[in-house]
Amino acid sequence: MQLTLGLLIPFLGTTLGSAMVFLMKKEINKKVEKVLLGFAAGIMIAASVWSLIIPSIEMAKEQNIIAWIPATVGFLLGILFLLVLDHLIPHLNMHGNNEEGIKAKLKKTTMRVFAVTLHNIPEGMAVGVAFAGALVGNSGITMEAAISLAIGIAIQNFPEGAIISMPLKSDGISKAKSFLYGVLSGVVEPIGAIITIILTQAVVPILPYLLSFAAGAMIYVVAEELIPESQTGKHSDIGTLGLAIGFIIMMILDVALG
Repeated sequence: MQLTLGLLIPFLGTTLGSAMVFLMKKEINKKVEKVLLGFAAGIMIAASVWSLIIPSIEMAKEQNIIAWIPATVGFLLGILFLLVLDHLIPHLNMHGNNEEGIKAKLKKTTMRVFAVTLHNIPEGMAVGVAFAGALVGNSGITMEAAISLAIGIAIQNFPEGAIISMPLKSDGISKAKSFLYGVLSGVVEPIGAIITIILTQAVVPILPYLLSFAAGAMIYVVAEELIPESQTGKHSDIGTLGLAIGFIIMMILDVALG
């Protein structure tokens, strides 16, 4: 039951965030959007450190491996994985640096949908890895820590769902369809988590690498998409404050529950 709920919690966050479109009257306020982007970035940075990198190092020690090697190798592979995906699927980054420039709001929002969906894959993987580590029992990861990561990801997914569905509504798409697109962007998370758990149970020795791999993928999204988007134009300081608040909340969740 804990495992099932843990896997569904992040998806619930995306769904609730997407539902905010039904409360929306006009376009999303730019200040609100900056806060949401910064908040999501702060959550992901803290989750990468306390929920993934530190457990990776601790598990490596238990396996009598030089502690920093799995953390370093996995992290770099996670960065490179999304870097390659970003180049194989061009023009899908949230800030949309394409050759022609972004001339239509709908085009920019469509790219954001793809980008969020893309980075939800490693988020789902991160949750799956954490729960797999808890199920193994000797990974240094408790079920409470895995659930805290799932809650943190869900909190971070709330603004993500909102920054998909609300701009879609601003571009003239119906509230129902905007909500549906937001929800669909989060479906990949429980799927990715389940697949990761199945694979991880068969390859426990590389669990430290998988943990740091998920961390690297998440940090890539933060550096490449969330922070640049929150810092463009006016009100960048609001995005920075959002990041700080998100970081603190995720840190408290992980330390208190883990």
